[in-house]
Amino acid sequence: MTPQQQLDAFMAKYTPEIRSLAKAAIAKMRKRLPGATQLVYDNYNALVVGFGPSEHASEAVFSIALYPRWVTLFFLRGAELPDPEKVLRGGGKIVRSVVLNDAKDLDKPSIRSLMDAALARAPIDGGKRGRLVIRSVSAKQRPRRPR
Repeated sequence: MTPQQQLDAFMAKYTPEIRSLAKAAIAKMRKRLPGATQLVYDNYNALVVGFGPSEHASEAVFSIALYPRWVTLFFLRGAELPDPEKVLRGGGKIVRSVVLNDAKDLDKPSIRSLMDAALARAPIDGGKRGRLVIRSVSAKQRPRRPR
C-alpha cells in the first residue's frame, strides 16, 4: 500500500464525522503547507499527522490528531506564540492546541495568525514537494470510535 492508502485505512477506523473533518483539515494543511513533510503516527491514543520541514519529528511545527470524539490542531511550540485572543489550550511548557469543530476553523483569522507566527519561527519551504511518511503504528490502540 502507498502511504496515502495506509493513512486512509487508519482514518477508516473513525466515525464518518471525525474522518470527514480530519480529511478536510489535512487537505487544508496540505494546501497551506505544500512543501511539508507529513509524519504519520498511528499511536495508542490517537492518529497523528505532523507537518514539518523534514522527516525529523523534532522539527514538526503542527500536527492534526484524531481522537474518537474530536480532531485537534496542535502547535508543537505553541507556548512561545503570541495568543492575544486566547484561543490556544494547554498548560504545558511547549505544546498548545485548538479543537477543530470544522475544517473552516483553520481559516479563522486568529488561527491563521497563530499559524503564521509559528511558521515565522520554523519555516517550511513551499517550493519543495511535500512527502507523506508513515513513521509508526502502535500494535495496541484505544478504540477509535466512541463507546
